[in-house]
Amino acid sequence: MIEVKSETEMQQFGERLGSVIVGGEVLELAGDVGAGKTTLVRGIARGMGIDEAIQSPSFTINRVYDAPDGRRLVHYDFYRLADPGIMRDELQETLGDKQVVVVIEWAGTVEQTLPVDRLTILITSPAENERHLELTAGGEVSQKLAEACA
Repeated sequence: MIEVKSETEMQQFGERLGSVIVGGEVLELAGDVGAGKTTLVRGIARGMGIDEAIQSPSFTINRVYDAPDGRRLVHYDFYRLADPGIMRDELQETLGDKQVVVVIEWAGTVEQTLPVDRLTILITSPAENERHLELTAGGEVSQKLAEACA
């Protein structure tokens, strides 16, 4: 478990994570509304060298950000979808691209589409300004990622 005591620390953890990402990784973010998932993605983007303002994809379902080295960060949020429909097809295509890092919030509706080898980050909030991050790796790639940023 990783303890995070501020929004700045959450972004710093994300930045460490983003700095070791090479492309093709899948990250599943789990946690209540307001847990800090998008804040974490802001840090990941910064670690990948992305300077754009990172916004929650809650209403748009996904957002795409280009890194300067040709990689992409694709951030999905399936919170509002009971059935992802065509978005499931798009996700499947995106998952096959080794230049893309996929980050998914509220992945329950696409669970069967996701690869086993993904890094799941569960964010819990024991206190108002404190977060606990529990990293679970599903395979070799995600295990290396978890070890590199923990």
